[in-house]
Amino acid sequence: MATILEHIQALDRNTLTRLYHQPATCLAMLRLLQPLAKHVVMRLLFVSAVEMVVVSAWIYAERQTALEEALASLFKFNIASSENGVLKINAVYQANLKNALVGGGNTSSFGLPTDSKDKKDITTDYLDTYARESWEAVLHFLVGTPTDKKPSAVVALMEGSGLMARNAMRSSDELRITNKGFQFLLQDVNEQVWGFLLQYLEMAEPKLGMDPVDVLNFLFQLGSLEFGQDYSVDVLTDTQKQMLDDLKHFGLVYQRKKKSSRFYPTRLATSLTSGASASGDTGDAGYIIVETNFKVYAYTTSPLQIAVLSLFLSLKARFSNMVIGVLTRDSVRQAYDNGISADQICQFLTNHAHPEMKKQLPPTVVDQIRLWESERKRAVAMPAHLYLDFPRNVDYLEAVGFARSLGYVLWSSDEKRMFAVSIEGHNRMREYLASKKR
Repeated sequence: MATILEHIQALDRNTLTRLYHQPATCLAMLRLLQPLAKHVVMRLLFVSAVEMVVVSAWIYAERQTALEEALASLFKFNIASSENGVLKINAVYQANLKNALVGGGNTSSFGLPTDSKDKKDITTDYLDTYARESWEAVLHFLVGTPTDKKPSAVVALMEGSGLMARNAMRSSDELRITNKGFQFLLQDVNEQVWGFLLQYLEMAEPKLGMDPVDVLNFLFQLGSLEFGQDYSVDVLTDTQKQMLDDLKHFGLVYQRKKKSSRFYPTRLATSLTSGASASGDTGDAGYIIVETNFKVYAYTTSPLQIAVLSLFLSLKARFSNMVIGVLTRDSVRQAYDNGISADQICQFLTNHAHPEMKKQLPPTVVDQIRLWESERKRAVAMPAHLYLDFPRNVDYLEAVGFARSLGYVLWSSDEKRMFAVSIEGHNRMREYLASKKR
């Protein structure tokens, strides 16, 4: 999946300038920049323009390449520009970043805290639980756990982002996890959330009729809000209110009722641009033990983690704090049928390996997983043209030699005087054979 910075780089200069009218967005962009680019922005913030000769003197000579890369990123984001040997900061970005850092200007850009106390005491622990359960419900749907709740926003994003797809070989319209979807499960929560939000951005204008600038501004606003504080809905635009209703399904915001006048950002939202952990705890980083007899012991009680394991394991037993499964040929091949690769299975088991395993899987298990995958690649179907019925052996050898010299031969049999060439080589072979007949 693309990153948020790649998405912003693709915007035109006018759209970027519109984006920078919000102080919260300017602050979020500063946080997302590489360290050297941040340094340059802070140097320019209160002076507006500096000669490039002076800018070069800010950095050691051996680091000039890094400075050029930092400046190039600022030019792409329309944060700065170079004219006649002078580096200038975008005036709109400069004014609103000042407002974000020292105060003043559009204060509602950072949300408007409510001035009345909520009837229900919403604690940070409650918000963490709500966010975790909502996000895990989305991931449960991804791994195929049966559920009656399938919000249209979730289904559309899953299919639109390529994380799930309908099996063309079956008549059912059921969505199944793809190779890209399993790779998505290997990412940390913050990357997963941004992956969904980027797909939401792609759908915002063409399918939802939303202003992409308004959507981006609200996402950056959420990243600047205070976790545990409630904010007023009244200052939001119609687009942002619609987003609020969609983002509830992913656990980014909590709103008790649809018409409630307040909402709470969860840790999933407030960590979007801060770089902090998107979850309140560290989770079960290492909980899997793999034995040389292909048995897998997973010390977890998480239904989500068990559902992910069931994608490539044959589960045999479940205890209060552990599940036992076996890597079998059938269970692993079923994972391959769903688009999951051997490398991804090995990477998942390695990433979540118990500390006692020292992050190294038994080589026999890794080799067997790869062998099961190679079984599927014994025969590869490719479109081709078959040449046969050569009257003389010398004619066959000359023709196959010509095709082989150009890399067109896919298969050949000297005994039967037959060979197959690729589609690209067919026209060239026709010309060659026609010239031999003249």
